[in-house]
Amino acid sequence: MKTDSAIQDGILFVRLSGDLIGSPDTQQLLQSVDQHLGEELRNCAVDLSGIRYINSTGIGVLVSLLTKFRSRGGELMLINPADHPRKMLALTKLNAIFSIADDEQSAAQQLKALN
Repeated sequence: MKTDSAIQDGILFVRLSGDLIGSPDTQQLLQSVDQHLGEELRNCAVDLSGIRYINSTGIGVLVSLLTKFRSRGGELMLINPADHPRKMLALTKLNAIFSIADDEQSAAQQLKALN
């Protein structure tokens, strides 16, 4: 899995590609987000359009990230999940828990409206 992150307008944008399956990459992702949390960020948007496959460990990583941001009074939003991640979110009924945006601009607007 490849990870790219950037901060724009006080929002942490994380772009993922490949498979979100609980490899050492997921630990690096969590550590990277933890480092950014030290910068007083409250909101995060995770782009899942490049994720081909996600398993239960990957779902757990997303839930962990959601918990990190909500416990700080913020929010985590998913951007345009690809077909398999979208099906897994529906199967686990987590699509009712996560906010989902169509693109980065939409995610930024929705997250800014929460503040």
